[in-house]
Amino acid sequence: MRRRSVVAGLSAAVTVAALAMTPGAASAHDSGHGRPDYKKVGYFIQWGIYDRQYFVKNLVTSGQAARLTHINYAFGNVDASGKCASGDPWADYQRPVSAEESVDGVADVAGQPLAGNFNQLRKLKLKYPKLKVLISLGGWTWSKYFSDAALTDASRKAFVSSCVDTFLSTGVFDGVDLDWEWPGSEGNAGNVIRPEDKQNFTLLLKEFRRQLGKHKVLTAFLPAAPAKVDAGFEADKIFKYLDFGTVQGYDMHGTWETLTNHQSALFQPAGQPVLPDFTVSGALDAWTSRGAPRSQLVMGVPYYSQGWTGVTNANNGLFQPSTGPAAGKFGPGNEDYKNVAKLTSQGFTVHRDLRAGFAWVFDGTTFWTFDDPFVIAQKMFYVRVRGYGGAMIWSLDGDDASGTLTRTIDLTLR
Repeated sequence: MRRRSVVAGLSAAVTVAALAMTPGAASAHDSGHGRPDYKKVGYFIQWGIYDRQYFVKNLVTSGQAARLTHINYAFGNVDASGKCASGDPWADYQRPVSAEESVDGVADVAGQPLAGNFNQLRKLKLKYPKLKVLISLGGWTWSKYFSDAALTDASRKAFVSSCVDTFLSTGVFDGVDLDWEWPGSEGNAGNVIRPEDKQNFTLLLKEFRRQLGKHKVLTAFLPAAPAKVDAGFEADKIFKYLDFGTVQGYDMHGTWETLTNHQSALFQPAGQPVLPDFTVSGALDAWTSRGAPRSQLVMGVPYYSQGWTGVTNANNGLFQPSTGPAAGKFGPGNEDYKNVAKLTSQGFTVHRDLRAGFAWVFDGTTFWTFDDPFVIAQKMFYVRVRGYGGAMIWSLDGDDASGTLTRTIDLTLR
């Protein structure tokens, strides 16, 4: 029975992946056959408008906006005073947007009260009224003072009030996504960490829910590592206040290690040399075993790759020593899906572990682990079979111009 279900799932994944790469494939929103209970959440990065030249308008031209239920705008800052603040006012609401870059083809004019990404998100919501846009707070860099903001009843009230005043008062955002990395355990070097962060995180969610009310959306980004779950989260309590939580489904391995490996396998690969291993299914299990409801857990998927070079030419490059990170366009060891997908025309071969649910490309020297449409489809079938709440994307700019990966998620989660 297990063998039959695996074969059926792989066959379905092939079909969905093929459909996703077919231009003009209808989205759930277009066909009217969508499943509103499945969350399809994508992070739009604030800084993408600079070197990446990825604008809110690209969500329209790629077809991604029509296939998502939520967009998380990353990130709002938590400043040293324990208050919400814009991390980049120019990108957020000051930068004049040209007609060519505008969602509706209308350029910003001098002196208008709201410009930048915020105004483009406002226009996007007018075009897609069912789409929810959330302000995501913190992230890897700006989680330093979360512990201070959550410390006391007074600090929590003041912090949440400042977030409402700074972001929700713009009329752009439908709610808040908390990306505290991490309560009670180390994230970025220098973060403030306290043992009481675990209880204070729950109390902070309670205060957000009180001030936001029941009609605004409240979500949180949640870690994959069981040790971080135990250090910082009351898994059986926080979903009383959250609409849903998105679980990290990537960076299981990466170029901080010298051996090549998967970064986002669904299950543990045979021959895995690094134990205990982190996997996507293991991360979700860590939450459900601690009392989190499946239907409120959303699986994170990466639209970027981890890569190594100077790799020993054995085992198709998998689990092999390297000389270091591969060269990436925006940083060593990191590359967008859309660029890795093109490498097959440059001497790279795609390899798959069908049972573990991951893929990589290798040319004899350089190795990239990535999620392509086939892997995404496998993962979305797992979401359906196991009763999870949907998919979360980090980050939307990594998809190709046709939104192939996002189309795969939409086609599978129906």
